[in-house]
Amino acid sequence: MGDVKTRERFGVFRQAAQAAVERRAGAVEQVAARRTVLEMPSGISMDDWRTIGHRLFAAADSSAWWLGDWLIYGQSSYPDRYRRAVEETDLDYQTLRNYAWVARRFAPVRRRPALSFQHHAELASLPEQEQDYWMDRAERLNWSRNFLRARVKAAREADEQNDRNAIGMRIQVNVSRDRRQRWASAAADMEQDLPGWAMSILDRAAAAVLEDGEDAHAVSRHEPAVLASRAG
Repeated sequence: MGDVKTRERFGVFRQAAQAAVERRAGAVEQVAARRTVLEMPSGISMDDWRTIGHRLFAAADSSAWWLGDWLIYGQSSYPDRYRRAVEETDLDYQTLRNYAWVARRFAPVRRRPALSFQHHAELASLPEQEQDYWMDRAERLNWSRNFLRARVKAAREADEQNDRNAIGMRIQVNVSRDRRQRWASAAADMEQDLPGWAMSILDRAAAAVLEDGEDAHAVSRHEPAVLASRAG
C-alpha cells in the first residue's frame, strides 16, 4: 500500500515538473524576433529571460562565423564579383573582412564551441600553438573574453620585458679600448657589425662546449684566439 502511495506521489511530482517545463518552453517559444524588434510575452520569469538571452547570444556569435565563412567562399568562388554582391546586402565590408580573417585563422575543426567568436578573435594573430594553449586555458577555466585579453596582454608584456633585459645584458660588457678595437677590426673583416660578430663567436663557442664536452671546455678556457680565428 505504501509503495502505491509513493508511486502516486512521484507521479504527481513528475506531472508538475513536466507542466512547469512545458510552461517555460511555451513562454520562450512565444518570443518573436523581427528585424527591428524582439517581442516577448509579459510576465516571463527570470529564468526564461536568461534563456532567451543565451539563445540570442548564440545566434549572434554564430552569425560572425557564418558571415566570415560566407565571405571566404565568395572571395574564392567569385573573385571578380563578390564585392558587388556584398555591397548589395548593405553589410559593412570591413566588418565582414574582420570576420573572414578570424575564420581563416581557425579552421572549422579548431574552433571551440565553448568559446565565443570574440575569444577566437583575441587570439587570431598568434601562432597556432599559442592559440591552442590559450584556448585550452580559457575553455578549462571558463575565462571571459576580457579576462583572456588581459592574460594574453600580461604574458606579451612579460615576454617583451624579458627581451629588453636580454638585450641589456648583451650590450653591457666592459672591455678595454684595445680589445674592443681588435674585435671591431675582426668583425669588419667578416663584414659584420660588432654585436652580430660577437654573438656568432659566442654561439660557436657554446656549440663546441655542448658537443665536445671537456675538450671543448679546455679550448674555450685556454684558446679563445683559436675560436676567433676559426670563426673568421
